[in-house]
Amino acid sequence: MRVLIAMDSFKGNISGLEASEAVARGVRRGCPWADLKILPIADGGEGTVEAFVRSMRGRTVRGPFTGPLGQPVEAGWGLLPDRGAVVEIAAASGLPLIPLGQRDPLRTTSLGAGEQIRAALDAGCRFIVLGLGGSATNDGGMGILAALGARFLDAADGELTPCGGSLEKVERIDVSRLDPRLAETELLLACDVQNPLCGPSGAAAVYGPQKGATAETVQRLDAGLRRFAAAIERASGRSVLDLPGGGAAGGAGAGLTGLLGAKLVRGVDLLAKVVRLDSEIRRADVIFTGEGRIDHQTAQGKVISGLATRARAAGVPLVALVGCVRGHIGPLMSMGLTAVFPITAGPCTTSQSFQRSREDLERTASQVIRIVRGVLRRQSGRRRPNRPAPKNDGRGDAEQR
Repeated sequence: MRVLIAMDSFKGNISGLEASEAVARGVRRGCPWADLKILPIADGGEGTVEAFVRSMRGRTVRGPFTGPLGQPVEAGWGLLPDRGAVVEIAAASGLPLIPLGQRDPLRTTSLGAGEQIRAALDAGCRFIVLGLGGSATNDGGMGILAALGARFLDAADGELTPCGGSLEKVERIDVSRLDPRLAETELLLACDVQNPLCGPSGAAAVYGPQKGATAETVQRLDAGLRRFAAAIERASGRSVLDLPGGGAAGGAGAGLTGLLGAKLVRGVDLLAKVVRLDSEIRRADVIFTGEGRIDHQTAQGKVISGLATRARAAGVPLVALVGCVRGHIGPLMSMGLTAVFPITAGPCTTSQSFQRSREDLERTASQVIRIVRGVLRRQSGRRRPNRPAPKNDGRGDAEQR
């Protein structure tokens, strides 16, 4: 039996690779002879650099950059073969870098992510993927653009600090000093959402509150992003107000598309080509995937939805192991997901679930693969010869607590 394992990260807890390795241990317990394949996968959020570096045999480059509140942070980006690079906006401009009580999208900046892109240009890279998931910012990409040479001016021609609070003051954008190397660089924005820049489904309304925005702040940011979109159109001739995905990363999707001509792509589709995902799915008997939480956004471009459509096309069952389920799973089931298994063994705090995530993944995978093994054996009409039943080490039942 060939088992494909392609886990996304459990945000703020374990990486996609760590989750995949835990699932692999569980599968080996439940079916020791299974042929396992771990495939790095991500959708533009946490784990994107790791997935590209691992699958393309690149390396991670670390250095000092500007954090979302202007503080120095140590962050990494991926140097890939053939003058390629991959950057996660979350690495230097991510929400986990700010303590809960200090989150304020009027103050935060994406400057550090722009510095990482500049470092990639300095290294000779001319094909750059920027993952837009997990940002702490709502600045329309002003910080990134400022690091690359753009200047944002108010009505008095004063230069503005690149942060969310400056959006409502932008009158003019000076792109005359943009890094000339950008003209010969392909910039792809790996995105897992389709939200527009503004409005009830926009960057501020949907993602502002989790970044620390009050109701009043959401209104200011939304109005500021509208003003910013108008300034972008005056500077570049490109309209980004209704751009699908323009609201990603606090509007960075719109800002970078409008002023740099960057291209928004579904992150999971981009990585799927790199790792030859469709070919691996066709060879599999069953696929394991998962992430920390299934919610209303999962069907809109996340790893699980990307795998579901492909699994359905290939006729391969897809099982999701997740930390929890929030909302309806019907859309995902319609897309091709076979079953969902929350891994938590019983009532616990978030901290406790984080501590047990690896063992919970291992235990659940072990139980699921036993079911799959039994079904496949029954379908074949015979038992596999000379293969002992997996050892019952007691953990499968004991861990149910």
